[in-house]
Amino acid sequence: MSGGQHRPRHGAVTWHELMTHDTDAAQAFYGSVLGWRFDTGEVGGRSYDVILAGETAIGGMLGLDAGMRQAGARPVWAAYVAVDSLDAASGAIRESGGELTMEGLAIPGMGRFALAADPAGAPFYVMEYDGATPTGEPQFPPPPGHCAWNEYAADDPDRAIAFYTGLSGWRQEGELPMGEHGAYRFLHHDDAMIGAVMPVGDTGMQPGWTFYFVVPDIDAGLAAIRAGGGQVLHDPVEIPGGDFSVSAVDPQGAGFGLVGPRKA
Repeated sequence: MSGGQHRPRHGAVTWHELMTHDTDAAQAFYGSVLGWRFDTGEVGGRSYDVILAGETAIGGMLGLDAGMRQAGARPVWAAYVAVDSLDAASGAIRESGGELTMEGLAIPGMGRFALAADPAGAPFYVMEYDGATPTGEPQFPPPPGHCAWNEYAADDPDRAIAFYTGLSGWRQEGELPMGEHGAYRFLHHDDAMIGAVMPVGDTGMQPGWTFYFVVPDIDAGLAAIRAGGGQVLHDPVEIPGGDFSVSAVDPQGAGFGLVGPRKA
C-alpha cells in the first residue's frame, strides 16, 4: 500500500480490493481497460495479487475459493478505511447495525484489519495501520489508474450516511438534486471530497459501493470494457469539471466505474 512513510489518517480510503472467482480473467480485463499491472504475492498464506497503476500499488485482487463462494461470497469491489483503533471501530460497526464477517486478521509490518458489512450488507474493510507503514492515501488529483471517486448506492441514504460518518469521521456536505430520485449527497474527508451517497430508488441496483477509476479517454475505456466482455450500464455522463463517468460490470459480475475526459 503505497505513499509516504507515515500512518494514514483516520478515515482515509487507502486501498481498493477486488474479490473475484477468476483472478486470471480479471487481470486480463482490467489490464486492458485501465492499464494495470499485477504483482503476485501472498498475504496470510493466501495468494494475493497487488494492483499497480504505473509504479504505484493502489489495490489488490483476492481469489474467492470454493468455501467462500459456498458461503455466499460474490465478485465485488471493497475499500479499506484507515482507523485509529480497530477495536473501537469494530465496536462502532456492531453498535451501528453492521457486522464483522472476518476478524483477527493481520498483515505483518502493515497492521490489523477486519472485513465488515454495513447495515445494508455491503462489504468494506477497516484497518489499523502500524505507525511506520507506507500508506495508500489517495493523491489529488488522482493519476490514471487510481480511484477518483467512492460512490455508495443506498436503500436508506440517511442510515448509510450516519453509519459511515460516525465510523470514519467523514462529513456529508452539499448535494445535487436528482429530481424524483432524491439527492446526490457528497462525502468529505478532511479537505477533500471523496465520494457521495445516492438513493437506489427504483434503479434495481443492490445497495453498496461503486469505485470510479481514472482513464485518459473515457470512450477508449468504454470500448475496452465491451471488447473485454464487460457490460456498460449507461452512456458517458458529464460531471462537474468537464470529465465524464460511466458505470460498468466486469465479466465476473463486479460493478465498477470509469472517469475521464472525452478526447473525440
